[in-house]
Amino acid sequence: MGFDTALADRITAVVLFSLGIAMLYGGYTMDRLEIRAIHPASIPGLLPMILGAVLALCAALLFLKASQAKRQTAQQTSEAALPAEPPAQSLQNLLITAGWSSFYALFLVGWLSFFAATAIYIAGFIMVFGSLREAAAPTERLKSGAFTIVFSLLASAAISTLFRDAFLVRLP
Repeated sequence: MGFDTALADRITAVVLFSLGIAMLYGGYTMDRLEIRAIHPASIPGLLPMILGAVLALCAALLFLKASQAKRQTAQQTSEAALPAEPPAQSLQNLLITAGWSSFYALFLVGWLSFFAATAIYIAGFIMVFGSLREAAAPTERLKSGAFTIVFSLLASAAISTLFRDAFLVRLP
């Protein structure tokens, strides 16, 4: 008995869509701060509303993609399928992600500036799961490492700026 990934993706999409709609509704019904003469665009529920809408959109796209994959699989039952990722590798990736995310939240943020901690976090993910994992030649590793450093610094700067200046969040 095989694992039906298309069905799992559709169920996940329904759950994530429901969560996104709940976040959107919760952000919309959150108390406003007009009585304190605060600009209407700085409502406390703005970020949850945006994240909820994006989550619902991504969930809808996941549902559509899973439905397309299910139809394609049904049409190509006689063709050989690509080998799936073994469950042991998937569990290992989950544990690495949980450990690295916990290390970021518990140790890096607060010990380093938010910018530096986030840059290290992003670079670590790219190195473990991205291009450095696949690069074989030393020149490829050097190029990939340089790209990783530049990308993580730019992404960290963008994230820090967004939260500090657009969402008015005081960063550690």
